[in-house]
Amino acid sequence: MRTRLFGIQWHIIRYSIWVSLLSGIIIVFTITFGEEQGFTRLLEKKLFGIPLFLLIPIICIEIGVIAGYLFGNCYKKRLDIVLRGTMQLERGNFSHRFPNLGQDEIGIISDHLNEMVERVEEQIASLQRLSTERAEWQDSIKQAAIDEERQRLARDLHDAVSQQLFAISMMTAALPHSLQKKPDKVLGQIETIEKMAAAAQSEMRALLLHLRPSHLEGKNLMLGIEDLLTELKLKHQLSINWKIEQLSTIPKGIEDHLFRLVQEAVSNILRHAKAERIDVQLREVKGQLRLKITDNGIGFDISQQKSSSYGLKMMKERVTEIGGVLEIMSAPGKGTQVEAKVPLVHSR
Repeated sequence: MRTRLFGIQWHIIRYSIWVSLLSGIIIVFTITFGEEQGFTRLLEKKLFGIPLFLLIPIICIEIGVIAGYLFGNCYKKRLDIVLRGTMQLERGNFSHRFPNLGQDEIGIISDHLNEMVERVEEQIASLQRLSTERAEWQDSIKQAAIDEERQRLARDLHDAVSQQLFAISMMTAALPHSLQKKPDKVLGQIETIEKMAAAAQSEMRALLLHLRPSHLEGKNLMLGIEDLLTELKLKHQLSINWKIEQLSTIPKGIEDHLFRLVQEAVSNILRHAKAERIDVQLREVKGQLRLKITDNGIGFDISQQKSSSYGLKMMKERVTEIGGVLEIMSAPGKGTQVEAKVPLVHSR
């Protein structure tokens, strides 16, 4: 850049020399116009012992050099200021401002640069405010989600496990009295207590499943589902089978939602289905992800499904958020099938 600025100065000097020489030629032509001797007068006439034929070009060149240097240096200094300022902006120093460089084009350029820098500063300040607000918003959303999950777990513990344990406690406390008064009913009470304990245990397992991380934590969807189902297979006396086909690249948001959907569906099965078998299938068909989860449990009547069913409502909301649809098929004694269909819209 420095070489270019020197080049500008030498360009001005060169142009100034040509202008001076052209002016000298015009002067010579004016002096000799109409004279009989013509240009020979320049050879005969001398100044300081130097023929005018040589003196005029020398004077023109000197005037051109001096004038070009003075004007070129003036423009070079102003352009130096613009150059240094733009280098400051390039380094991110947006507090830099250009001084008043006159009313010509260079001055107008510096004024426009100042206006541009002010707008950049405003945009940077706006971006920083948005970044701060976004971070605060994410913290608020995260905290709200944590609070909501805590409230849900507390509600589930109170509505299901706590009441079941209380009922077990009451029936256990009544056993001594039943042994004395109605010993024939004791076996029935013990079976009821055993069923209630098994139901409470299933409920606790489902709640513990929700305490697992809700995100894939660096894994892809295939590995996340396989690890989850493998762990469940080791901890529960259930036949759990899965088939996951090779998938294309899936956006992270879709992977997290589908992984959470599997957690929700398995949790519902552990709580309510009394199933002995769970099958999970994930495949990609014509640009659409299809996740199917089936069980051979007791099922339920779809037409009498409670609109307040939290688990099914959450699953539908998750699939809707990623642009998909959720289909639930079930009947009493026929098990349940949950299928999510999510389109994959790859950015072009």
